[in-house]
Amino acid sequence: MKKRSNRAALCLLLFLGLTTSAAAGSAGNVMVEKKSSFTALKPVAEGGSAVAQHELGVMYRKGSGVPRDYAKAALWFRKAAMQGVTEAQNNLGGLYATGKGVPRDYVQAHMWFDLAAKQGLREAQDNRERIAREMTPQQIAKAQKRAQAWKQGEK
Repeated sequence: MKKRSNRAALCLLLFLGLTTSAAAGSAGNVMVEKKSSFTALKPVAEGGSAVAQHELGVMYRKGSGVPRDYAKAALWFRKAAMQGVTEAQNNLGGLYATGKGVPRDYVQAHMWFDLAAKQGLREAQDNRERIAREMTPQQIAKAQKRAQAWKQGEK
């Protein structure tokens, strides 16, 4: 029941944010609305909503309504990724691939891309292929082993 109420609250917040942002018309008002969206999303994310956690990660990564902070983006992406949000897994992989907010780690990047790719996210499949070209066969095997262990609940 908690997940359902979190989703409903998030949908309402996003709807209100989109409609008021569209009606605002000026860049200053849009920034105020984005900040309001962040303020409204944060307690929902802290309450465990994976969708809200992912959205906060996106806001921190882009600097949308908050100062850009890759470390905070990674924190929120990880929370959502651990709950199986494919986009969050892909985004977390991207941070590991580039070393933004986390140490650059191709094995971790490949693992997160692999998890998202196996759920059908095409962008993650492309990212996994790209990062694999930079890795040794041993690193790829290690990443695949980690992804398999994660799927079996050894997170």
